[in-house]
Amino acid sequence: MRKNVLASVFAPVLGVAAMAGVPAGAADFKVVTTFTVLADMAQQVGGDAAEVVSITKPGAEIHGYEPTPRDIVGAVDADLILWNGMNLELWFEQFISNLGDIPSATLTDGVEPISIGEGEYEGKPNPHAWMGLDNALIYVDNIAAAFTEHDPDNAATYAANAESYKQEIRDTITPLRDRIAQIPEDQRWLVTCEGAFSYLARDFGMKELYLWPMNADQTGTPQQVRKVIDSVRDNDIPVVFCESTVNTSPAKQVARETGAAYGGVLYVDSLSTAEGPVPSYLDLLRVTSQTVADGLDAGLK
Repeated sequence: MRKNVLASVFAPVLGVAAMAGVPAGAADFKVVTTFTVLADMAQQVGGDAAEVVSITKPGAEIHGYEPTPRDIVGAVDADLILWNGMNLELWFEQFISNLGDIPSATLTDGVEPISIGEGEYEGKPNPHAWMGLDNALIYVDNIAAAFTEHDPDNAATYAANAESYKQEIRDTITPLRDRIAQIPEDQRWLVTCEGAFSYLARDFGMKELYLWPMNADQTGTPQQVRKVIDSVRDNDIPVVFCESTVNTSPAKQVARETGAAYGGVLYVDSLSTAEGPVPSYLDLLRVTSQTVADGLDAGLK
């Protein structure tokens, strides 16, 4: 029934999809997520019992993404759709309205949000909650609960996978947090392009400074750059960073004009391809945290 929802609109594309068929050995329970981070988390919980695909591709910018007809075709036969919520996927409600009665689950349910402090989205929750340890565990629990609700035959598998994965997340984060804690408190600044690291900064005991609050807002304006330049100088901040899915030029300008180091790229909104530096969520946490720690350590020498 679901595959008929958009047949009249996307018949040519649907035809191509039908000819492609379902891959041999694919799980019966199909899950679609809005971006790659959620897809990896969901696959860890699902294991062999679930087929998980992401709407957006590695390296994509999520906030202003514009779904294509093929994205819709790829989701019409899903048993469940997972999304972040908290105004991250500004396009999602329109997207899912085209899909009929496919159930969805919001993975930030139960997360205690940090509010955005300025800009067009001031007062709204910062949506990048997966960057906090406790929040990541909530995401995993929400995934397992949604999988169990919609595929109860594999409930035991999902519960066991979720517990194992949560321990992997703890084991990844704890030593990185301990390393950051060795840096003098007055030097524990996290300066980035987007304000996407509020939860990570909170969990690591860091002060946060960013050029713009959300990628969906204005980005890299002269006023934003000047404000951060002044703050970096005033607080003698040794290093600035920028995330992988945006233009790094404003951050490099801040570094150039203040004498701070440019510490490199951080990952938050998207995983890389399998050959890249962050093909999994655990890699994303590890690489981003190590990059921050390395940059701060270098600034102290």
